[in-house]
Amino acid sequence: MADKNRNKSKMAERRRRRVRSKIFGTAERPRLTVSKSLRSVSVQIIDDQERKTLIGLSSASKLVREVIGPKDTKTAVAKKVGAKIAELARQRGIEHVVFDRNRYRYHGRVKAAAEGAREGGLKF
Repeated sequence: MADKNRNKSKMAERRRRRVRSKIFGTAERPRLTVSKSLRSVSVQIIDDQERKTLIGLSSASKLVREVIGPKDTKTAVAKKVGAKIAELARQRGIEHVVFDRNRYRYHGRVKAAAEGAREGGLKF
């Protein structure tokens, strides 16, 4: 059983490296990365040249909890997080980003966060 979990995490790390080898965020076009847990989803906009997180937002943060309804699914919450990060990015003058799906498939909550960001006005 422990060997199966070790193999899973090794494969996940390999997928993450493969995705990150092709994506790099600059000041003109920062990287929008999505990470998720069983309970929440978090989105960050990162400038890789300066190695700084420009904007970070999670479904557990105060800004998002105001928008979330009690009956919202995890996918609906991810879409709202994506829309909110797009709003914050536009306030800072960021319009174009590079999308980093991390080690996850472009499916479900990751896709919903990306669609929310696109609907909010980010281009990638």
